[in-house]
Amino acid sequence: MEPLLDFLGHYWWLVFPLSGVVGGWSQAWSKASERRHQRKLELYRLKNQALSAEKVHENDVASLMSAHDAVNGRWLEYELDVGKLIDFPVMTDVREPLTVAFLRAKRDADGLRPSSQSDILSKSRLDEYRAAVRSFEVAFDVAEREARRIRHSNFSAGERHRLATARKLLRIAEDEAATPAERQTAYKRARHELEGLIVLPDATRAALEEKVARMLGTGSSTATRP
Repeated sequence: MEPLLDFLGHYWWLVFPLSGVVGGWSQAWSKASERRHQRKLELYRLKNQALSAEKVHENDVASLMSAHDAVNGRWLEYELDVGKLIDFPVMTDVREPLTVAFLRAKRDADGLRPSSQSDILSKSRLDEYRAAVRSFEVAFDVAEREARRIRHSNFSAGERHRLATARKLLRIAEDEAATPAERQTAYKRARHELEGLIVLPDATRAALEEKVARMLGTGSSTATRP
């Protein structure tokens, strides 16, 4: 103990620089602790952001799937209504570039559609599906506007007359006031008039045949017999 006191007695002036060093260490330790605290806060914030992003991500997928369904629903109105296809035949005319573009965009969107909103996990996959749905929406809008603008202008006078005749015959085929024989005859004549004029998708033909067969009280094979 006495040597220590003797040392301090001779070198008391070292207290001042040493106190500066100790103070510097203390400040450095404090700053390091603050940085560690900030890093922990940042990690916590990023973790919460990731959780929030996951929720938004699933909502985005659900929203895109709803938008996809909406366009498919608009196309289904044509597929299940022969009268609407007769009014706007360009919607199934694969000679029309805009129709081809819309059908291709539909195929792409349908191919990327997830089975559920939790199936898409990456942002790149979500962006890919979003782009496909948006392209489908735009392509369908453009094709539909063109179909409504053109209507029957691409057909000759004779072909337009056949389309109008087919439209009237289909009304008779679906008219509950008509006799079964009248409906059957009208349906067959309508199909004959449409032959070579417009393309009826399989779903359209099946829906019409089922409807007529149901009204006739027979199986669909009766309605489709030439």
